[in-house]
Amino acid sequence: MTTAHGPERINTLWADAFNARDVPAMLALYEGDAVMVPAPGSAPVTGPGAIESSLQRLVGLGGRLTFQPRYWLRNGDLALGRIDFRLAGGTDNHGATIDLRGSTAEVTRRQPDGTWKYVFDHPFGANPT
Repeated sequence: MTTAHGPERINTLWADAFNARDVPAMLALYEGDAVMVPAPGSAPVTGPGAIESSLQRLVGLGGRLTFQPRYWLRNGDLALGRIDFRLAGGTDNHGATIDLRGSTAEVTRRQPDGTWKYVFDHPFGANPT
């Protein structure tokens, strides 16, 4: 099972799982009632089924994900992060090559077992408007 033993590790595990096309490992990094924004301008989705569906679509794009953490701020069992990412080399549903970049806004929470999981995952939440 994929477990993050600090908020700073969650992105590494998520990217590794994405690049391996391992949706169950990605989904394991979310709380059961987590909220995710699946694409720019999309409505947020909540819960394992909706998040899994969104992750399946994302993994279906292919390509390789790289990232650069900008910061993690901790307050007790919560942490707020911003990560810059790039998804390159995949293709959209029309066959066009993808070079997607953005800056995330993420909130994670320490679980009773000491691991960390996403509460909010907004992949484009820190992009300039």
